[in-house]
Amino acid sequence: MCANFKPLTYSQLQALNLPPIPFEYLDEVYPAYTTPLLFKSELGLEWRDVMFGLVPKWATDLSSAKKTYNARSETLLQRSSFFEAAAKCNFGVIPVTEFYEAKYIDGKPQRWCVRRKDGEAFFIAAIYEICRLDGDIIRSAAMITMDAIDHPMMKEFHEPGDVKRSVIVIPHERLHEWLDLKTPDIQSFIEGFPVDEFECMHVPRQTATKISPQLNFFD
Repeated sequence: MCANFKPLTYSQLQALNLPPIPFEYLDEVYPAYTTPLLFKSELGLEWRDVMFGLVPKWATDLSSAKKTYNARSETLLQRSSFFEAAAKCNFGVIPVTEFYEAKYIDGKPQRWCVRRKDGEAFFIAAIYEICRLDGDIIRSAAMITMDAIDHPMMKEFHEPGDVKRSVIVIPHERLHEWLDLKTPDIQSFIEGFPVDEFECMHVPRQTATKISPQLNFFD
């Protein structure tokens, strides 16, 4: 489960030779916040400012975003929240600097970050939807996750037990292949990110000016 992350920075954007992002965004994101999503249209690579937490077309309000920010890869075509977006192959990526997970030490959750050792941004697989709610166009997205019970790094996170999840990282060299998908079968992309390229460390939360319920989860 990933409920908190930092989007890519301007310098990381330049290093990846990506198009400029034509809007401002927060430097730390929680469910129901907005964040940049990269996808491909007939015009090429494009950015959209999306809500973190997918709002399906049948939603009557935005509250679902706080429950649909992660989408299990195994059930994309089974969950009503994600079925239509998956069937339409609405796949994009959310580029991040680092994301945060809970590691339980002595029975208490600590906030740890996962990031690339070289400082580059990386692409997290995402599924997005566009709907109209009370006359407003709502663009939203969820990160796609996979089973991580055997992943050397991610199996150490989340509550003790046999359920471990990880976001799916799209390798830089497979970005266009992912964005060009014309099938909801994403099996070839479901693999744990290479541990030798990433690092994790304890990062206690800082005092925030805007308190989110998610912040209070960690010591």
